[in-house]
Amino acid sequence: MTTFAIIGAGPGLGQATARRFGREGFAVALVSRTQANVDRLAAELAAEGITARGYAANARDSRALRAALDAAAADLGPIEVLQYSPVPADDFMKPVLDTATEDLVGPVEQSVYGPVTAVQHVLPGLRELGRGTILFINGSSAVTPNGNVTGTSIAFAGESAYGQMLHVALAPEGIHVAQLIIPRGIGGGEPDHEPDALAEHIFSLHRGRGAFRSFVGEQRA
Repeated sequence: MTTFAIIGAGPGLGQATARRFGREGFAVALVSRTQANVDRLAAELAAEGITARGYAANARDSRALRAALDAAAADLGPIEVLQYSPVPADDFMKPVLDTATEDLVGPVEQSVYGPVTAVQHVLPGLRELGRGTILFINGSSAVTPNGNVTGTSIAFAGESAYGQMLHVALAPEGIHVAQLIIPRGIGGGEPDHEPDALAEHIFSLHRGRGAFRSFVGEQRA
């Protein structure tokens, strides 16, 4: 059995995606900041017959993130699919004219340093498997900068560039890198933005192994 590891696990999209991959026979590693939260999510999945465990790590803490990924691989089996989708903090989203240098530290740690840490740590295992998928899940500011959410816009742009370069560099090795842009947030009454529909879309990126970037619904500026 191989493992689907999600960094930024939560009760909405994260749990829906974990369930979707779990139904396909993957073990599921749920990584988030609070152990009690990921334990609860893992118990829900286990009750459905899915092998799942939770690991506490802040995506901004490189040492804790690497330790969580190591523990997941040791407990559940080698990581074949990595999803990076932690939710940005509210203070990452200040207006552009109110954003100082120090306001960019958190967003860059989470959306640039975090992905690089995670990818570099799982990459040897993916190469040993000879296959794998790395998934980045972002909002629209990753491709259309929004001056009302400056830190996230800047950091998501860096994450997008990193992912796109990985897509090109790793394709010859059989490792697929993809990004899903969710333009209008999760839920809100739009069927294709609901967690289960998004989870199906995310699974199709793993299975389809197509272009780097795709959008949910129609892109809006």
